[in-house]
Amino acid sequence: MNPILRNILAVIVGIVVGGIVNMGLIILGGKFLPPPAGVDVNDIASINAHIREYSVFQLLAPFIAHAAGVLVGAFLTAKLAASRHLAMAMIIGAVFLLGGIMAVRMIPDAPMWFNALDLVVAYLPMAWLGHRLAMMRS
Repeated sequence: MNPILRNILAVIVGIVVGGIVNMGLIILGGKFLPPPAGVDVNDIASINAHIREYSVFQLLAPFIAHAAGVLVGAFLTAKLAASRHLAMAMIIGAVFLLGGIMAVRMIPDAPMWFNALDLVVAYLPMAWLGHRLAMMRS
């Protein structure tokens, strides 16, 4: 297979699988740590209205989902890429980071510690770690 095409497909697989892992963990987190009473998690206005009622653990669940989604997506991308493994993994981190920035903008009243933790730790460092783990196993 053409190396450029293989790299593009590796990034697509990483985004799709990372997104599935992220969403699956978000859903599981909501089952084990349900949102505060009265919150409709499908309505951003409802989340904004109640964001101050979320506990630290309820906020850590999405952080873990974001970090794990990027880690798995970057790992797969680095494993599947034909070349430039780190760059391909970091593309996954950058794509998910853009989503994280959008989420921070949509939920402006989220605690600053959560926004900082999420944006600084969950995306680019996890993409780098996913790449490192993929290269260790090859």
